[in-house]
Amino acid sequence: MRILRPEDSTIIMIDHAVGFGNLFRSHDVTYHVNNAVGLAKTAQAYDVPLVVTNGADTDPSGPLFTPLKTVLGDTEVIVREGNFDAFDTPRFAQAVEAAGRRKLVLSGLMTEGCVLQTALSGIDRGYDVHVAVDVTAGVNLEVHEAAVQRMIQAGVVPVTWLSVASEFQRSYANVAKVGHFMGLMSEHTSTLGMFIQASAAAAATQAVAANG
Repeated sequence: MRILRPEDSTIIMIDHAVGFGNLFRSHDVTYHVNNAVGLAKTAQAYDVPLVVTNGADTDPSGPLFTPLKTVLGDTEVIVREGNFDAFDTPRFAQAVEAAGRRKLVLSGLMTEGCVLQTALSGIDRGYDVHVAVDVTAGVNLEVHEAAVQRMIQAGVVPVTWLSVASEFQRSYANVAKVGHFMGLMSEHTSTLGMFIQASAAAAATQAVAANG
């Protein structure tokens, strides 16, 4: 089944590090960090295993973006030592396998480097790999899009962080999680956030009028 479900999925975040903020130009840095935080919160809201990897904080790429690091809290960050394919780090491969899910949703930096190679390796290992294209970024838009096309040709499915959250939510009738979903939209999508605020204000006005 192609549908992403929380019980079938693992979210993987690769090298969302401050040092890369000076390198990628396919996406705005603020936009990228916002989306990364939104994806991490999605994993937490829907109880999806989250595997995070980065180089050492003392590497040139540096630590994770501070807003993301704050949201992750005590989530383990698996340190890699120079390999572009994260599966070449045994601790990473073990963490993904231990999660027991065959659907992977990847994000990270850079699209043409670590994300591409990890995604292709995931396909080779028999995983159903998805890449959140709005939570990855490359040197420039052309390079980013070429890497995305390469992944698609290999069988990777492109998604966005909000489409993942929407698939996990499935319906507003999923009342146990609808508050989380509305919160994600309000906090991390400006236009939907304004729509939700406007709807809430209209409902409040109607309630006042109904009560005389």
